[in-house]
Amino acid sequence: MNILLLGSGGRESAFAWKISQSAKCDKLFIAPGNAGTGRYGTNINLKVTNFEGIKDFTIDNAIDMVLVGPEEPLVRGIHDFFLADEQLKNIPVIGPQQEAAQLEGSKDFSKLFMQRNNIPTASSKTFTRDTLQEGFDYLATAGLPVVLKADGLAAGKGVLICLTLEEAEIELTEMLTEAKFGDASAKVVIEQFLQGIELSVFVMTDGEHYKILPEAKDYKRIGEGDTGLNTGGMGSVSPVPFADAEFMAKVEQRVIIPTVEGLKKERLPYKGFIFIGLMNCYGDPYVIEYNCRMGDPETESVMPRIQSDFVELLIGVADGNLNEKELVISDKTAATVVCVAGGYPGEYLKDKAISGIENVRDSIVFHAGTTLNGETVKATGGRVLAVTTLQDNMFTALQQATADAARIYYDGVYFRKDIGFDLL
Repeated sequence: MNILLLGSGGRESAFAWKISQSAKCDKLFIAPGNAGTGRYGTNINLKVTNFEGIKDFTIDNAIDMVLVGPEEPLVRGIHDFFLADEQLKNIPVIGPQQEAAQLEGSKDFSKLFMQRNNIPTASSKTFTRDTLQEGFDYLATAGLPVVLKADGLAAGKGVLICLTLEEAEIELTEMLTEAKFGDASAKVVIEQFLQGIELSVFVMTDGEHYKILPEAKDYKRIGEGDTGLNTGGMGSVSPVPFADAEFMAKVEQRVIIPTVEGLKKERLPYKGFIFIGLMNCYGDPYVIEYNCRMGDPETESVMPRIQSDFVELLIGVADGNLNEKELVISDKTAATVVCVAGGYPGEYLKDKAISGIENVRDSIVFHAGTTLNGETVKATGGRVLAVTTLQDNMFTALQQATADAARIYYDGVYFRKDIGFDLL
């Protein structure tokens, strides 16, 4: 079959790497892709939100399946666009329809969904510019620290943890009245702060059945020891030692089953991935957020642990018989270290030539913010490369990924040397 993969980051590099190993894939196209994805398929110069361009390409190249990597085209309704078009409606899109994608597109929507379906989550309330004073009143009773979340998509930057009431009031005012995060903060969710340790759980679903993919833990802060500004993710590890069988049984019974059943009950068709951001609070799982796609950089640690034919699983999602497909997961540990641009997550260096990728020995290098300039690979994004290794144990995996990241050079290269050390 011919597959079109939408996206250009590390997540899509990992998807492309895995899909290219399947005998069921004849041709793989990646739109727009990056300097690394061309190894696994053909890059196509198409924006992920150019639905008409995607339609023309799909028809012209006899595409049999579309796998959507990032959230924006899903929240904008690419699945619905295909279903509404006579020429496209029978081509499966892996990713939820627009209304169900609001699980990620709107924090308020997802919190109300959790409340309706008795899914454990932090207590919260949503406010707008018109209810700012009520927001102040709620803050006074919410306890500290308190979490403020922009309702809409804010490129991972719309979540603030406020330590004082004064700070919370200032931030709430800026978000609602000064559009601190643009349209994304037209509504703000004020949420109870949960104490615990985070992890990400990933589910594939055909809308009726589900498979639980390998869980992962990612590292958001730019600085070692989890200090400094938040980023899109500096590294990840899978499996997560504290997510043992007992804890994962609670996740399945209390979170995954009610989520899949809730989507069915509320008639929200969902074929794709559900990313569940969880907090392990003294052994009990609480949902922090949903995403309607796989995470990045977690995908780079999850894909190497899947031993089954990934395309076969995608076909199960499309055909509604995912329960009949086999999911085999390696018991080895995958560790991912992300190399970022100098200055990231602020203003960062761009257009820097990369060398040393060929020196990486026992890891896979997944490209993210890279482009090809002739024969030269250049760093053009904030997160440039993800270096992933699969080893027998966590210590060896962390050592190897860190050592291999150090073999890569470009002006301003930076990576954390302590990814996963908190788990050892």
